[in-house]
Amino acid sequence: MQVKLYATLRALAGVTTLELPLADGATVRQLAECLAEHCPALAAQIFEPSGELSRRVHFMVDGRNSRWLPQGSETPLHSRQTLDVFPPAAGG
Repeated sequence: MQVKLYATLRALAGVTTLELPLADGATVRQLAECLAEHCPALAAQIFEPSGELSRRVHFMVDGRNSRWLPQGSETPLHSRQTLDVFPPAAGG
């Protein structure tokens, strides 16, 4: 499953895009766990110390924040979807 990283997450991982070994039907949470496994430097950014997904990092599924999807972090994913992970951002 292809995942695009942005800004500081891209810098930490050292790559723009990752191909993760996830089957269709894997959840956003499983994607995050696999991402942390493949790039340990990202683990502290995408997970809270409690093990919950960080509210500061946005997992986008086809342009929609997974937090606002009906199944949240348990949303099933498919290889044909666009998956993007954004760090916190500020601006004005």
